[in-house]
Amino acid sequence: EYYGTISIGTPPQDFTVVFDTGSSNLWVPSISCTSLACQNHQMFNPSQSSTYKSTGQNLSIQYGTGDMEGIVGSDTVTVASLVDTNQLFGLSTAEPGQFFVHVKFDGILGLGYPNLAADGIMPVFDNLVNESLLEENLFSVYLSCETTGSVVIFGGIDESYFTGSINWISVSYQGYWQISMDSIIVNSQEIACSGGCQAIVDTGTSLVAGPPSSISNIQSAVGARQDTYGEYNVNCSSVSAMPDVIFVIDGVQYPVPAFAYVEQNDQGLCISSFQNTSGDLWILGDVFIRVYYSIFDRANNRVGLAKAI
Repeated sequence: EYYGTISIGTPPQDFTVVFDTGSSNLWVPSISCTSLACQNHQMFNPSQSSTYKSTGQNLSIQYGTGDMEGIVGSDTVTVASLVDTNQLFGLSTAEPGQFFVHVKFDGILGLGYPNLAADGIMPVFDNLVNESLLEENLFSVYLSCETTGSVVIFGGIDESYFTGSINWISVSYQGYWQISMDSIIVNSQEIACSGGCQAIVDTGTSLVAGPPSSISNIQSAVGARQDTYGEYNVNCSSVSAMPDVIFVIDGVQYPVPAFAYVEQNDQGLCISSFQNTSGDLWILGDVFIRVYYSIFDRANNRVGLAKAI
């Protein structure tokens, strides 16, 4: 989980949010929410902000992992010292279920395309662009393997975070940051996405995910075994000998090495980070983005990938 701090209101109230390219709304918990998930987190108090305006609109958003219901308000949002005035955002009044209870973040800041936004609310990024606060109409993401050092750069590209050249890939559908993938190769064999498939570059998903039959092909190809809990385990001592999983996009190979797709859990077991999705889209989550610095270019509707340092 990667998150950062933004503030909302005057004077500012601080929140920790996930910068999520897989959704397009901003929301935080509100003080009128009684769910355990809200009580465990920072809650926005509209009456304490002189710039807050209510809209009377309701909002509900479903995520892959949890959902929120609430109202829509408008206020000043500060992100990375950029002051975004009159930003519409969600104030959750209910966060049912378990997912949001124990997470380390308060809310979500969506960085997907506007047509993915619930209720047609203009996303933060679009507002920043419309208020001429950015040098370029793009943002880029570097995810560190350490607990600190990860960044989202609004309006620019920082060459100190990658080596070599940037490969640009056209967005195939403007909702998620969706691209066309050619195939997935392990040990010189095409083992998934044969004949091509669609993928999204999603900072809000930890792993790499795809259709179950393809994921099981990848797991067998890398030598992972399913345990009684359905987790795919590998022998920790053999990680260095395991093959790269290569994602071929626009004819360019993007290898993800075993040290990047295997993680050690609290019990000291090594787990292979590929998971099943219910849909047809492949999800290139944090496991992929840690290896490839990612540029999300709205001006040209393209994604840039370069080898992260």
